[in-house]
Amino acid sequence: MDTKQDSIADIGVIIGRFQVHDLHTSHIELIEGVMAKHRKVVLFLGVSPALVTKRNPLDFVSRKEMIIARFPQLTVLALPDVRSDQEWSLTLDRRIREVLPVGKIMLYGRKEGVLERYRGEFPMTELEPTIYVSGTEVRKNISNEVMTSRDFRAGVIYAAYNQYDKVFTGVDVAVMKGHNVLLARKPNETEWRFIGGFALPEDTSFEDTVRREVRSEACIEIQNIRYIGSMRIDDWRYREESDKIISLFYCADYAAGHIEPNDDISELRLVPIHEFTASMLVEEHRPLFNLLNSTMMFHQEEIG
Repeated sequence: MDTKQDSIADIGVIIGRFQVHDLHTSHIELIEGVMAKHRKVVLFLGVSPALVTKRNPLDFVSRKEMIIARFPQLTVLALPDVRSDQEWSLTLDRRIREVLPVGKIMLYGRKEGVLERYRGEFPMTELEPTIYVSGTEVRKNISNEVMTSRDFRAGVIYAAYNQYDKVFTGVDVAVMKGHNVLLARKPNETEWRFIGGFALPEDTSFEDTVRREVRSEACIEIQNIRYIGSMRIDDWRYREESDKIISLFYCADYAAGHIEPNDDISELRLVPIHEFTASMLVEEHRPLFNLLNSTMMFHQEEIG
């Protein structure tokens, strides 16, 4: 007896993300394999609440159209990401029953993704491609290509407008050595600045960011890190942009090491507190001077 006819009432449900610019051989093989076993196949695409990330660069509509162009008979639906595996499983089961109120259902998904997360009521089968192709590697390879087509330029513009406006979080630090403050100067700049930089995903705290930046730019260790305050920095690079920079400003004491410029710093200088004025700093760091002054960590007459 024909296997497909024997399971004519069965419904296959595929769960995946398909975050690629085009379906690769592995995707096509898996979908065709499920379609060969069931009269009806529904595909749920995971949808992240985070817009345009490295893991989830494409929106639901663009991925749906990509899949439908190759498999027009498929029903493609959205499955939103939620906080926990239990909540996600309940959401999936509810969505399945909404669109498939009757029928014997089999779920299909990758072991390291769907199978490990699913806690619901339906049986599940692992999708095992003959040739495994990593979506992450596909996206990395694309990011290394230089593309010049009109569609590519349109896609870049689309991505730029379809994401949240960003706030880049940075730290700046007034490093004190005795009665001197350590200032830095970048190449092609005539004015000074506080040591600092952007927080990175591997930093465990903003204090950790401060330590890393001081090591990177001045080759020294610091101690007694004190938070002073935060403010938006009027960085010239972002004055006309919707994205902005907020700096968390700290004070710290020199602990050990030979002070030496490194990374993107060309010169370092210890400035006596009584000689330190806002006019010595680049424009975007002058409000930080005022913030430092207002904390009363130094006497007014000392800072000038």
